[in-house]
Amino acid sequence: MNIKQYTSEFKYNWKLAAPVMLGMLGHTFVSFVDNIMVGQIGTAELAAVSLGNSFMFIAMSIGIGFSTAITPLIAEADSSNNLQQARSTYKHGLFLCTSLGVLLFLLVFLSKPLMYLMKQPEEVVALAIPYLNLVAFSLIPLVIFQAIKQFSDGMSMTKYPMYATLIANIVNVVLNYILIFGKFGFPEMGIVGAAYGTLISRVIMVVYLAILLRYKKRSAQIVKNIKFFVLDVLMIKKIINIGSLSAMQMFFEVAIFTSAIWLSGLLGKNPQAANQIALNLSSMTFMVAMGLSVASMIRVGNQKGLQNFKELRRIAFSIFFLGLILAVIFALVFFIFHKVMPTIYVDLSDKVNYVDNMEVLSIASQLLIAAAFFQISDSIQVVVLGALRGLQDVKIPTFLTFISYWVVGFPVSYFLGKEEMYGSFGIWLGLLAGLTTASILLFIRFNSLTLKLIKDKENIKLEIN
Repeated sequence: MNIKQYTSEFKYNWKLAAPVMLGMLGHTFVSFVDNIMVGQIGTAELAAVSLGNSFMFIAMSIGIGFSTAITPLIAEADSSNNLQQARSTYKHGLFLCTSLGVLLFLLVFLSKPLMYLMKQPEEVVALAIPYLNLVAFSLIPLVIFQAIKQFSDGMSMTKYPMYATLIANIVNVVLNYILIFGKFGFPEMGIVGAAYGTLISRVIMVVYLAILLRYKKRSAQIVKNIKFFVLDVLMIKKIINIGSLSAMQMFFEVAIFTSAIWLSGLLGKNPQAANQIALNLSSMTFMVAMGLSVASMIRVGNQKGLQNFKELRRIAFSIFFLGLILAVIFALVFFIFHKVMPTIYVDLSDKVNYVDNMEVLSIASQLLIAAAFFQISDSIQVVVLGALRGLQDVKIPTFLTFISYWVVGFPVSYFLGKEEMYGSFGIWLGLLAGLTTASILLFIRFNSLTLKLIKDKENIKLEIN
């Protein structure tokens, strides 16, 4: 095997993926800053943000997952210079994502009473509800942004969503500081202040990216002068068919991490706060893998448009290889620094909450050991899933993700996560089991599918000759 045929693609893959990574890391960095700022108030507030965001994660997984249908369709249209298909995909994708954003907001807003039925700590629920009211509304601009972002990614214009995200992040951090702690004459709003920061920054993000793409030559001819309410039923069906299954794939994965939040809540506020710390840190490295997943989706979608399946396979494997290298590096960092990293989330000088804080640190450091091991399987599964989406293969991968997370992963989390078993660490062993199963099954699917596509094309050539 000539390894250079894969490493030679690293530079371009990185160029394509890096802006996506930075943009996604920007989203996570905001959550990181939120958690650090809120953690200074107390462990109950940190647990409340975790509980409120658990509802948001589920809704966001559906919205973001659905929007990924736009990227491979745009990538295919772009590589074959089909302007009409690109315009139709953008318009219908934007319409469907806007409608979905409104629907998800209503579902989250109306689901708040569920918190009382989930046996979560009462003081945590009381803090989480006003936080969730505002953050739920921010789903509308977030899902609209995702539609525009996925279009931009599909056009290989990955740096512009990154700019939008970075600007929104700066706004969010500043607003968080002012509103959480009541600086510059503003009232001290606690975690509700963090929710206001999130909402305002997401509106800015949408407006900035939409305006930017109207003035860029490559995108202007597609995004300008679209008749938003003149719709094609066939294109709507096509996007829904791909988008709904992509949404289910992401939902199955995010939902098992959300279940970890809820299972941690059954153990108490400190295990729930510790879970939030470990989840926040591991989600940062996951965003790097997500960047490579988008690059995989774009490049595989391009090669699908050209019907060059041998090159498609070579490029995909080069991205898998790059993802594996980065995952091993992250795994080593988590393992070596698992005791140090959680300390940035709590105030060690707080004598009132000292006992709680030390318990949170102890649990979080254990969870980071589990997180170190699943860096590799998490990276493989999401990058391979991106390649399968680029091929517009969504039905079987959806079934495989369900099996991995809910037939394998969740039962392990539920059984080992009981207080009399391994507690929080047991919950994360279930996450590890689910991610590892997904990485194996999805890779087998991609490998067999691409070999079949190559063989079918060669057979067609033989028949013609």
